Amino acid sequence: MSVDTVSLTGWGRTAPTTALRFRPRSHEEAAATVRGCGPRGSIARGLGRAHGDAAQNAGGSVLDMTALNRILAFDAGTGAVVCEAGVSLHRLMEVLLPLGWFLPVTPGSRYITVGGAIGSAVHGDNHRAAGSFSRHVTEFELLTADGDIRTVRTGTPLFDATAGGMGLTGVILSATLRLRPVATSLMSVDTERAADLDDLMARLTAGGDRDRHESAWVDLTARGRATGRGVLTRGVHAPLDALPAHARRTPLSFRPAQLPAAHSLVPGLVPAGPAGRTSAAVLAELRYRRAPRSRTGELQRIPAFFHPLDAVPHWNRIHGRGGFVHYEFAVGRGQEETLHRIVRQISQRRCPSFLAVLRRFGESDPGLLSFPVPGWALSLDLPAALPGLARFLDGLDEEVAAAGGRVGLTNDSRLLPDALAAMYPRLGEFRSLRAELDPNGAFRSDLSRRLSL
Repeated sequence: MSVDTVSLTGWGRTAPTTALRFRPRSHEEAAATVRGCGPRGSIARGLGRAHGDAAQNAGGSVLDMTALNRILAFDAGTGAVVCEAGVSLHRLMEVLLPLGWFLPVTPGSRYITVGGAIGSAVHGDNHRAAGSFSRHVTEFELLTADGDIRTVRTGTPLFDATAGGMGLTGVILSATLRLRPVATSLMSVDTERAADLDDLMARLTAGGDRDRHESAWVDLTARGRATGRGVLTRGVHAPLDALPAHARRTPLSFRPAQLPAAHSLVPGLVPAGPAGRTSAAVLAELRYRRAPRSRTGELQRIPAFFHPLDAVPHWNRIHGRGGFVHYEFAVGRGQEETLHRIVRQISQRRCPSFLAVLRRFGESDPGLLSFPVPGWALSLDLPAALPGLARFLDGLDEEVAAAGGRVGLTNDSRLLPDALAAMYPRLGEFRSLRAELDPNGAFRSDLSRRLSL
């Protein structure tokens, strides 16, 4: 097992802290690390794609789980796969898509680990039908604070505390997942432009296939009548007969593309300040105008549809040296005016956010710290150096909480404890279970200390 002292940040590149990093290569080495973690505790870390401080532990230990990355078993009849927690979603696609199986839920990057996907209860663009990633996990092996390894099955309190529990109940070592069958590695994609936020929400609400993947890019730089305009994208897995003849020979090939590094493509693309606002507005205008007014049935490869930013290495540098803050909130059905009001405030403030996505959520997941609520979710990235950003986002937190909504924890880097308590009604249950399971605080992170989790 390798050990070194490192400075770590989240993908947003803010608030670096130093920790002792262990890289266990077996369950036994992981258990030994937890038992000897010291007073500052330990936290599991995967590929570092959480935007905030969830996988940092200042002055303590961090368990780099990426060496535990084996696919242990696969049932080609049922689509059940058993894998170690350090396996990436990319690796699962690389191995299993050519066999006709795909993840039932995938977030915006495939470079996250299975353990991270469960610990964050990540969601995708098909939440209305599929729920979160953890809903498709039947069981996992969990290393707890006493050094024991427990088999945790769905429907139990420990499962519900761990799925979305941000690594604070223990270290996930392996998991059993259920995949879904697909006939091709292509998506059939419909794209349409919307003139404003009302138009965009109406199109997202329109009927149709609940099983489709759908989301909308929102132009948060537009103002006036165009406030909240955007581009809606819907996709379903393409059947074999939708492919051209030449593509039917290898219908399940997995070939992700890669572009040059982000800093060589777009150095300082969206910095803070007036220049950033101008460049973001220009890029948003170009993106909106280049999108088709209406196009149906375009064939796109799975990586291009689900994970376009993965084609740009180090895209997290586009906001400049100061990094960025990821803000994601959800409000329930009937709270559309809150969403409208927040979008107007962001637009009027001319926040330089180029990456903003609107989604619809289905029913809440059973996790104690589950983020989705049945309704709407908006996520956006903002330069961390933007003047007055902390005060502005604190004000948005108050509006979200007053509407019965919540801010997602996975990528958070700045939420306050009082706001957390107002947003998560089962927070007390989580704290009680954690206190019983880990009375000495073996599992801690910068996020857990900041929010008193």
